[in-house]
Amino acid sequence: MAEQLLDKKRIPEHVAVIMDGNGRWAKKQGLMRVRGHEKGAKAVRQTVTTCAEHGVKHLTLYAFSTENWKRPKLEVDTLMKLLVSSLKKELPTLQKNNISLRAVGALDLLPSVAQKELKEVIEATKDNNHMNLTLALSYGSREELISVIKNIAGQVKEGSLELDQIDAEVINKNLYTNFMPDVDLLIRTSGEKRISNFLLWQIAYAELYFTEVLWPDFRKEHLIEAFCNYQDRERRFGKTSEQL
Repeated sequence: MAEQLLDKKRIPEHVAVIMDGNGRWAKKQGLMRVRGHEKGAKAVRQTVTTCAEHGVKHLTLYAFSTENWKRPKLEVDTLMKLLVSSLKKELPTLQKNNISLRAVGALDLLPSVAQKELKEVIEATKDNNHMNLTLALSYGSREELISVIKNIAGQVKEGSLELDQIDAEVINKNLYTNFMPDVDLLIRTSGEKRISNFLLWQIAYAELYFTEVLWPDFRKEHLIEAFCNYQDRERRFGKTSEQL
């Protein structure tokens, strides 16, 4: 029913998701944490296909943060293996739905086999143009912003950029995410209400949506609820209601 109420003209252009709760889901089931990550793959598939079906142009998934490297080795190794197997398994789905894959973050820190598989799927889907799916891998927004500052400082030092030319557009061009617009809707599962170092610049005017649903249980109907909630909000971007 909620899906029928959606205004197709007001679907968020860029949706970002913090996929949280895999470990807690596994604990509730009496399973090891890694089993939660495996179960979360189904939620990824439904989220990707539902976004594509409803006209979302950009979907960014927080798959692995820079802080996640601090987790137990077994969990990290399992996550990397799951990344490789998922990329292989989901390529037909990406092709069928005309979805291109991108990735942002310190990708050179990923295991070589994961880097190889990632590059192959990115290359195989580069001409798809219905929706752009971006995986944030080994990603941290503070690290991204440090990189931006260094890049811009280098440009000023070499004389290709004047100090008074630095503005929001210059910063956007130097972000990992320079190929996509700002986030319209940020979703976080599991009930936690934190941003966790994710797209700090890009979510300046995003609508934030928090749900108690743990990521492995997140399904199409939950995403539709998030879309409906988004459409119930008035996005003013600093203006008054009367100015809209």
